[in-house]
Amino acid sequence: MARVTTEIKDHIAHVTLTRGDKMNGVDMEMAEALVAAGRALEADARIRAVVLSGEGRAFCAGLDVQSFAMLAAGDPEARIMPREYGNTNLFQELVMVWRRIPVPVIAALHGVVYGAGFQLALGADIRICHPETQLAVMEMKWGLVPDMGGMVLLPKLTRSDVIRRLTYTAEPVTAAEALGWGLVSELSDTPLEAAQALAAVIAQKSPNAIRAAKQLIELAESGADEDAVLLAESRAQADLIGKPEQMEVIAANMQKTRA
Repeated sequence: MARVTTEIKDHIAHVTLTRGDKMNGVDMEMAEALVAAGRALEADARIRAVVLSGEGRAFCAGLDVQSFAMLAAGDPEARIMPREYGNTNLFQELVMVWRRIPVPVIAALHGVVYGAGFQLALGADIRICHPETQLAVMEMKWGLVPDMGGMVLLPKLTRSDVIRRLTYTAEPVTAAEALGWGLVSELSDTPLEAAQALAAVIAQKSPNAIRAAKQLIELAESGADEDAVLLAESRAQADLIGKPEQMEVIAANMQKTRA
């Protein structure tokens, strides 16, 4: 059975976790499918936005319990330490690949967003969450630490004390708490529909400008020095301004104004 499906429509890639009977628990097959889906979209010039969601009762309940036993069997170090995808292993890549996709990724969250699912959601640019959703850094429950890119992404979103509380306790938090802490972007009774509507708005904007903007934001968040960010701003603008696509945007806006 397919673990992940991708449908591209009107320049939007709709990526869906399709293991709903298991609350989209991440096993090896799903990990590999998420990486494959993300890497395919990374190189797809057709897309202008991505919507990431899960079928069934939950976005993702975390790592499949059977996967713990498999990872612990044999030599865990040999499974975890090799860098299979540049600077990541398989389970880190299934999160970090979404950060590298050059267009905005919007996650629609519902049900539970635990452990691996929580870190997967962090890979998105924007997270739209149902008000009744529960979120958790779940790894401590199993005597583990979050190791799927969460320690790279969480400090960019929230305070140190929040990260420590979530990590040390493994206790679920409400969507409202997650919103207040900056872990989700907004709440919606219909998060998938809201994510799709936002993606449609983004898809109508200049594709080149959207991609340049995401690249600039990533650079600024990386801790690059002020000189580098200012130079990158200017370089990106010089590559956009006056070019055919930008002139088309100006013409379309002028036409709307006259109407």
